[in-house]
Amino acid sequence: MTSDAPQPTPAPADSERGVRSAVVTGASTGIGEATVRALAAQGWRVFAVARRAERLERLAEETGAIAFPADIAEDDDVARLAAEVESRGGIDTLVNIAGGARGTEWVAEAKTEDWEWMLRVNVVGTMKITRAFLPMLRAYGRGTVLNLTSVAGLVSYEGGGGYNAAKFAEHGMTRALRLEEAEHNVRVIEVMPGLVKTDEFSLMRLGGNAEAAEKVYQGVAEPLTAEDVADVIRYAVTVPHHVNLDDIVIRPVAQAAAHKLIRRG
Repeated sequence: MTSDAPQPTPAPADSERGVRSAVVTGASTGIGEATVRALAAQGWRVFAVARRAERLERLAEETGAIAFPADIAEDDDVARLAAEVESRGGIDTLVNIAGGARGTEWVAEAKTEDWEWMLRVNVVGTMKITRAFLPMLRAYGRGTVLNLTSVAGLVSYEGGGGYNAAKFAEHGMTRALRLEEAEHNVRVIEVMPGLVKTDEFSLMRLGGNAEAAEKVYQGVAEPLTAEDVADVIRYAVTVPHHVNLDDIVIRPVAQAAAHKLIRRG
């Protein structure tokens, strides 16, 4: 019987010497970029993965991270990444941040291409890269997978059907993964942010309409920043390995719940 899953690989050599190593996806902007910076600042060896090579190269120059341009939903790219990481000694931590939202149409007006993109990047891409690195994390003996999802995977809202569908699916996949990998001593962490003001998330979702994107945060005194979320991610993956922070919801104080956002002025 054959399987798409790769075969076990040796334990990460650098991790055995006490140097923590991670792959961080979605590293060219926002929370992914901030996470690369946060881990690199603490001495981690970080593989920064995203599609935009130029941004990755700048990030690598500034942080010492290893830039690897790739699309996590493409099998060939994932295979190249896994081979490169293994050749450099492997990792003990996988941080899945790549994802995003497109469109705010209600289901009745849903755009098929937007839904397919969201499911491909948030769900299928996360599955493919996780599947590729699980043998390495298992072989290490104390591996970590952290998936960045969203509170959109907990509570639905009008105009969010496609993104809700993708993040509910990623949330469900993360919970299944935790059950499946506990026997291999691979801890699985989920971080679910609320309102985060980053350069591109709302712009992408709203088709590049800068005015509409700015209105998402209008009147909110202190939305979360990418650095806020990255700091939580850094903490979650650096606590002693026997500690598993299963589900972490992080919101600004102004966002008491999905339906309650305080706007001033």
